[in-house]
Amino acid sequence: MPKHTAGTGRPRSPWQALPWLLRVAALYGLCLLVLAATAYLVGRLLLAVAPLSLAVAVELLLAALLHPVSRLLRRLRLPNTLAALGGVLALLGVLALTGVLVTNQIVNQFDDLGETLSSGLAEIREAIVNGPLPVGDEQLGAAAEAAQRRLTQASGDVDPAATVSATLEAVGAALLALVLLFFLLRDGPRMWDWLLRLFPDRLRAPIDEAGRAGWWAVSRYIGGQVVVAAVDAVGIGIALLVIGVPLVLPLALLTFLGGFVPIVGATAAGAAAALVALVTEGPADALLVVAAVIVVQQLEGNLLEPLIVGRALKPHPAPVLLAVTAGTLTAGIAGAVIAVPILAVLHRAGAVLLRHRAEQRDTSPPAPDDGRPPDGP
Repeated sequence: MPKHTAGTGRPRSPWQALPWLLRVAALYGLCLLVLAATAYLVGRLLLAVAPLSLAVAVELLLAALLHPVSRLLRRLRLPNTLAALGGVLALLGVLALTGVLVTNQIVNQFDDLGETLSSGLAEIREAIVNGPLPVGDEQLGAAAEAAQRRLTQASGDVDPAATVSATLEAVGAALLALVLLFFLLRDGPRMWDWLLRLFPDRLRAPIDEAGRAGWWAVSRYIGGQVVVAAVDAVGIGIALLVIGVPLVLPLALLTFLGGFVPIVGATAAGAAAALVALVTEGPADALLVVAAVIVVQQLEGNLLEPLIVGRALKPHPAPVLLAVTAGTLTAGIAGAVIAVPILAVLHRAGAVLLRHRAEQRDTSPPAPDDGRPPDGP
């Protein structure tokens, strides 16, 4: 016999016959499946146009970094176009100057570095063979020959056409990023106003506030990270110079770039500096480099980053590590760089949208109470 609704005599549907908790769980599960499917489809679409997606993401980060430069040029009464062009030229100038300095140091130290590397590798080989490890000279030589064969085989398997294609895609993405950077520095507010007009009137205010909060998060994060990474690079560079490790400028540049990949980047840059010190100067200097890297990173993580970037934009290391891992698996090193800024934007913009939603719920009239429990009689 079908169950009837009390007071009406009408039979209850199978959906109404389910317990209230089960119905809520089913609705939430369906919503999660729809959101997961949507995120999957969006991710596949972005991967299908990966160079364009990375160019847009990098361009937004660079625009947030260079916006103060173009704003300063506007205050000097330069036209909007020249101010935007000045920001782009400032970026290209910094990149060109850094490349020239690093290249000159590598070229000047190349001859001495070759001899130092040869003697350092010979010392490491002798330490391994004569050390406590059960590794003989023949085993070490066989392992080196096997590694050399694998490298030779891997280099022989590289397709020249694929390499050329990847290079052209990278150059095209870089040029596209520069063009988009110029337009965003020049016409950013007008682009945002045009985008807002695509939404209904009742949604424009919360979306505008969420977008501005996300842009503030990106600007604060990228500007703070540049300062923090520069301080790290200078501190570790001075330590390397005092210890006497070669290639100070390239290693300092690697430390600066590693500062944009939280947790993983600093570890990789410190390991590279310690490895160079181990090969060129020996174990004692390598331990000194490790100690210097640990001291600088502790000062940066506990003092500089909370002070400059702000605790509001410094989430827990667990979501940061997950975001960096997901970005690396999705788009390599570029994905690792943009993962944390995307996380910061989603956090700030999502908080604004949720606050607007809560305010609308509080101001809406209460629903009439019919006196029945949630799952009916």
